[in-house]
Amino acid sequence: MIIGVPKEIKNHEYRVGMVPASVRELINHGHSVFVETNAGIGIGFTDQDYIEAGAGILATAEEVFAQAEMIVKVKEPQAVERAMLREGQILFTYLHLAPDLPQTQDLVKSKAVCIAYETVTDNNGGLPLLAPMSEVAGRMSIQAGAQALEKSNAGRGMLLGGVPGVEPAKVVIIGGGMVGANAAKMAVGMGADVVILDRNVNVLRKLDDLFGNQVKAIYSTADALEKHVLDADLVIGGVLIPGAAAPKLVTKEHIKNMKPGAAIVDVAIDQGGCIETSTPTTHAEPTYIVDDVVHYCVANMPGAVPRTSTFALNNATLPYIIQLANKGYKQALNDNQHLLNGLNVINGQVTVKEVADNLGFDFIEPATALANA
Repeated sequence: MIIGVPKEIKNHEYRVGMVPASVRELINHGHSVFVETNAGIGIGFTDQDYIEAGAGILATAEEVFAQAEMIVKVKEPQAVERAMLREGQILFTYLHLAPDLPQTQDLVKSKAVCIAYETVTDNNGGLPLLAPMSEVAGRMSIQAGAQALEKSNAGRGMLLGGVPGVEPAKVVIIGGGMVGANAAKMAVGMGADVVILDRNVNVLRKLDDLFGNQVKAIYSTADALEKHVLDADLVIGGVLIPGAAAPKLVTKEHIKNMKPGAAIVDVAIDQGGCIETSTPTTHAEPTYIVDDVVHYCVANMPGAVPRTSTFALNNATLPYIIQLANKGYKQALNDNQHLLNGLNVINGQVTVKEVADNLGFDFIEPATALANA
């Protein structure tokens, strides 16, 4: 199979779909890989590094899309990239379709085979291709929140851990999954007063085992959420419903009644955000203010630490890339139910019910759509 790796073009996105070591693995399996020139420059890899791994270098994204049978990316394809997709071509990347009607419309129109990292599952009920970026984003959320709390950024002017004789900041984390646990790890390490809210008692037990009395693991009710959000200096939104738009748990009314200068980091913004006042921002302009509350809603947070992020992501995606390349998408998806769960769009049909329901498309079961392809 011919695999193409274009340069990412989203604002301040320096990650790359495949590192040279991953390219070498595909070459060893008998496949061809074409990489757009300078695609890896943001993480310190030159075209020569890719050439030494066996890749061919192409001058433009148009050439990569034209030659490749499978496109491997990091972020969702931008409009100019979606226009280059063709019928039957495999697209393997993060998509986050539920809140994104224009992208979904374009992918449906393209009739490409669109497999999303974030909906691939595993035997434990986890999301193995989302997990590494959730780990990165969770840890980064505390760094971002700490900066947002600085007075020069319109924050309350607080140090997360305080100092001897001065209380630390209160950090409230909504969602105790991969994002929440990693955010808590950083917040605890910085000496903050940490509360985690979740509706799954088993998750709360795990957090209690992990952190002991270093965090307060609270069952999330409307009352508990309101109480802790209004008392928070920093709120981290880490709620995920696989494939679906995030629920709006923190309302405009909550925001109005938060402390002036408090900060919010909405890690769920890729799926529409779990804060009612959240809208996507970029690394170039990461924050804005609503009712004196600083909002940080960057939709590609891990892009700020691209080397760490790319290696972590490639470690997870490479086995699936090899399966798709070795078997072709039909056999690979038929053989692996977890990879089939990653199928979002094929032959102009939407195969994720939450996406179809949220955006008004007809839904077709992935196995049925695959059989018809």
